[in-house]
Amino acid sequence: MTRRLIVSYLAVTFVVLLLLELPLAVFYAQRELERLTSAVERDAAVVASIYEDDLEAGVMPDPTPALIYERRTGARVVVVDSRGVSLIDTEQPSQRDFSTRPEIAIALTGQRSVGTRSSATLGTDLLYVAIPVSSSGVVHGALRLTLDTSEVDSNVHRFWLGLAAIGVVVMSAMSLVGWLVARSVTLPLRSLNDTARRFGRGDLTVESDHAEGPPELRELSSTMSTMAGRLAALIDEQRAFVADASHQLRTPLTGLRLRLENLQAGLADADAAQVDAAIDEITRLSALVTDLLQLARADRQASVGAHDLRQLAADRVDTWSAIADGAGVELSLRSDASPVVAAAVPGAIEQILDNLLDNAVAVAPPGSVVEVEVGGGAVTHRLVVIDHGPGLSDEEKERASGRFWRGDTSRPGTGLGLAIATSLARASGGSLALGDSSGGGLTVTVEFPAWGSVSDKAMELG
Repeated sequence: MTRRLIVSYLAVTFVVLLLLELPLAVFYAQRELERLTSAVERDAAVVASIYEDDLEAGVMPDPTPALIYERRTGARVVVVDSRGVSLIDTEQPSQRDFSTRPEIAIALTGQRSVGTRSSATLGTDLLYVAIPVSSSGVVHGALRLTLDTSEVDSNVHRFWLGLAAIGVVVMSAMSLVGWLVARSVTLPLRSLNDTARRFGRGDLTVESDHAEGPPELRELSSTMSTMAGRLAALIDEQRAFVADASHQLRTPLTGLRLRLENLQAGLADADAAQVDAAIDEITRLSALVTDLLQLARADRQASVGAHDLRQLAADRVDTWSAIADGAGVELSLRSDASPVVAAAVPGAIEQILDNLLDNAVAVAPPGSVVEVEVGGGAVTHRLVVIDHGPGLSDEEKERASGRFWRGDTSRPGTGLGLAIATSLARASGGSLALGDSSGGGLTVTVEFPAWGSVSDKAMELG
């Protein structure tokens, strides 16, 4: 947009300069030529008056005044008699017939002839003035002055170059002014665009800067800030409701399960089986409430801290090893010996690993290995969980991070595990991606910002 605005300003400026300078340049060229013509006509009248008496008396005129004028002005002087034969010619021998020259023929009729013509020999334009030499209405001859117009052309060209230089200066000044004006408009727009992008990513805590720019943009920015504040308040209320509801539901569900387990001991086998089914449903509902509570916490904005990704991965692998052994699956951890310090919200890495390992162990076939890899980088660190289960299709990978999506409905689960892991990764400034494992299965790659690359030094260590 800045470029388009500057081009528009320059186009308008160029048109205005063209409309102003082009007529001025043409007028100046015409004025200079007219000024030179008037001066040569006056000189011709003076020189003609010198030779008027000689031509009237029929005597040979003295060429000295003509030669002096030639040396002073550089003009060629030709004086002819009434027949058109030259009596004085400052550049050629005399006694040449000039009666066939149009300007001389016109002058011998008693009229003045003024004009310009191109000289192929000299390679320039010549100004000529031919006037009759007469007395008492009788034409005794004619005088012609021919002058090179190169000096006038040079003056005109210098004037045109001056106009061009002025145009360049004006265009440069307008470029600067246009850039400043365009910048004053586009910078607030870019700021609004960046703010809108942040709002689109869910970061509603960023207040747009509406202290600069035109009044309309400041008003729009203020409206966007108000909108973001209201949306953030509504979302916080929703998250708080989900978290409070989930927390409040856990206690009665636990109590209901304990009551059913106590009743089960005194019931017959048929009734006990029904109670078992009820207890299973309560267990599933409790897991759903727990996942909802974790999801609500993951959606909340929390301060990011420094966490040792390698140590946390080792702890979680050690915790899940017993569950994996029970399923006939081996857990393997590969990482560097040095600490891999990542930026993440508190508890995010542990919850992400718990959800990913829970899914991987559940789908991995007995005798297979679930691999956990930790890799450090200059800007981002990677946490990778690889299983060799049935894997997911491309369409399923796109939907797997959605809430309540379950690929295999025959297995118990709430469909919130990957959604929670994705939310926690994004809240930490990272990302989660699904891919295929070599030999079959699913590879989940979670990236966290390296703590050394985080620019906000005010963050507290986790």
